[in-house]
Amino acid sequence: MNPIKVERLVINKPGLYENYLIDSRWQGGNRVKVSCDDVVIRNCEIRNASGNGIGVFGRNVVIENCRIHHLLSGTFDKQRDAHGITERWSDVTIRNCDIGLGSGDSIQFDPDRRSSGRVTVENSRLWTAPLPTDAAGFKEGERPGENAIDTKTKPKGIRTELIVRNCLLEGWRQPGQISLMSALNLKENVTVLVENCVLSNNEVACRLRGPNRRGGAWVTIRDCAFYDCKVGIRAEEKIENLQLPRIGFGDGVTRKLHPVAGGIGPGHENTGERKVPDMKIAIRSGLQ
Repeated sequence: MNPIKVERLVINKPGLYENYLIDSRWQGGNRVKVSCDDVVIRNCEIRNASGNGIGVFGRNVVIENCRIHHLLSGTFDKQRDAHGITERWSDVTIRNCDIGLGSGDSIQFDPDRRSSGRVTVENSRLWTAPLPTDAAGFKEGERPGENAIDTKTKPKGIRTELIVRNCLLEGWRQPGQISLMSALNLKENVTVLVENCVLSNNEVACRLRGPNRRGGAWVTIRDCAFYDCKVGIRAEEKIENLQLPRIGFGDGVTRKLHPVAGGIGPGHENTGERKVPDMKIAIRSGLQ
């Protein structure tokens, strides 16, 4: 199908928005801005921007079958955020998407810490890698990005919710733009379920952060497989209610569980550690 080609898409009416190619010619801002409720974005490609791919300011938003890539701001040495999907916690579903090569996070909610709600990410690939060619202010071989998913929340009140299932999270490792790269950077006043995911080729697969002045994450990671990383799970600041049922570690994992800076707090369980299949099998068929 021939896509509808635009440099920016502003969505201010509910409905289905399908088959767009948003090639932004390295412009900034939210290249797709959703400012109303009840929106579906489907079968779109967003690329070549110095701003965010999709900024969600409405509720009940579905983003599916989309490819978001080459969102690059600043330079490798002077990094600036350009996220794949970002803005408000607001009943957002992200499915069957491929999001990579951004100088920020593939997914980050909420940079302003003003919202609450739920985000579900499923059947998606969130990744980074060395750039194949020069792009914007970046050079071939430089690896952009911070995290696959980063959580920021209101410090008090009802917990926001994040569900990540059946996803591939890969490539978040050195040499990179920040000193400690992790696929999942889960922190602040959020409850998280990560299930049936494959985490591969990451410096830290899961960085999990406990209570501080902005709250602490409550995290369950179950039926997930870890491959080729320095640290599988890094637990910080006496994180509470950390549940790790039926996880498994494959080749190349230097350290499975690494408690630091106060380590693990009350409510922790780690049961049923399993042998995981070859990574290709895990990606294709899951761990069930």
